[in-house]
Amino acid sequence: MPILYLRKLTGKRRSPHANRHLAGYLCFVAGAINAGGFLAVQQYTSHMSGVVSAMADNLALGSFALVLDGVGALLSFLGGAACSAVLVNWGRRQRLHSEYALPLALEAGLLLCFGLIGGNLGQHQWLFVPATVMLLCFIMGLQNAMITKLSNAEIRTTHLTGMVTDIGIELGKLCYWNAAAPARTPSRTQARPLPRVLANRRKLRLLVVLVTLFFAGGITGALGFKHMGFSATLPLAALLLALIAVPLSDDLRSRWRTGSLPRLAARMRQCVQAGAPRRRR
Repeated sequence: MPILYLRKLTGKRRSPHANRHLAGYLCFVAGAINAGGFLAVQQYTSHMSGVVSAMADNLALGSFALVLDGVGALLSFLGGAACSAVLVNWGRRQRLHSEYALPLALEAGLLLCFGLIGGNLGQHQWLFVPATVMLLCFIMGLQNAMITKLSNAEIRTTHLTGMVTDIGIELGKLCYWNAAAPARTPSRTQARPLPRVLANRRKLRLLVVLVTLFFAGGITGALGFKHMGFSATLPLAALLLALIAVPLSDDLRSRWRTGSLPRLAARMRQCVQAGAPRRRR
């Protein structure tokens, strides 16, 4: 990917074009995580509507352990969204180029760790299922909050309910028949003409593309988990790292030029030396 394209894609200077492209990548990743996660733990982790509904059902049926599982998933999604807001606002205060890339860096790191150690956790079933659900819910909240802040709440990438609703609205506008305005009568001379009902075709195309990419990501994630197991998350982590590499490298270069990184490295060496046991003479 060209450096300039990646800088615009995840850098702090935003444009509608960059937002649309980034949303496409993240929809693909979210679909892959959601579908692959279902094969791993038999539960979808991206939409909280189903989680809250399941909590209500289990509470009514007296399955209190499952209610606690739902509470854990809900709090994990909430924690991921809050963590994303903290990272973005911290990066903004620090004037970083990677203020929007920081949540994706954390997401990539979590996917990388899950892909590397997920097989070992699978041996402990009592820990594996709740830990996996909470981790994936945290990742979904992290990603969804980031794209929400980035696009001023215009785009979501981890669940399709809102997007499918908007597609239906635009299709309704597209199919609407704008009849000719009735002839004016003396009693209607002061009435304003009603505006024509027109569909936002650009928005409709974008939404259809995002839903398609989510579906394609779901197929990829399901097939990847079927044939590769937990290692299927490693290509997703690599994709996210590729998307954020340029803004992160821009920040590292600027910090090195201003001396921030050398000073930080010197302080870390001093801390290590101070904590190391002294040899007896």
